[in-house]
Amino acid sequence: VQLQACGGGLVQAGESLRLSCTASGDSLSSAVVGWFRQAPGKEREYVAAIQWSNARTDYADSIKGRFTISRERVRRTVYLQMNSLKVEDTAVYYCAAVAEGDYNNCIREDEYDYWGQGTLVTVSS
Repeated sequence: VQLQACGGGLVQAGESLRLSCTASGDSLSSAVVGWFRQAPGKEREYVAAIQWSNARTDYADSIKGRFTISRERVRRTVYLQMNSLKVEDTAVYYCAAVAEGDYNNCIREDEYDYWGQGTLVTVSS
């Protein structure tokens, strides 16, 4: 599976942004696709995950209620809609996939086999 992430940019606090992650290659039927982020000087952290087959989702507490993960089957794309952005959301955002997984048990980096290249989100005050 190859992943291509895009959609990052510079926004002001309180604004919204939508990231996209498009997958190519093998089937996603049993896959979990997740988003992680890495802020400057910090370790990469889990953001959200979605089960491709049934669209069930899981979120990190830090973004719950502000971010929404979704998927579009035909486009083989997973989205991360980010609303009410905060300065502390500034990070490089990565999408990742594991061929077979459980959406509510895929919060560690080492559970994912495939990674996109990252897209930078900068939130200014």
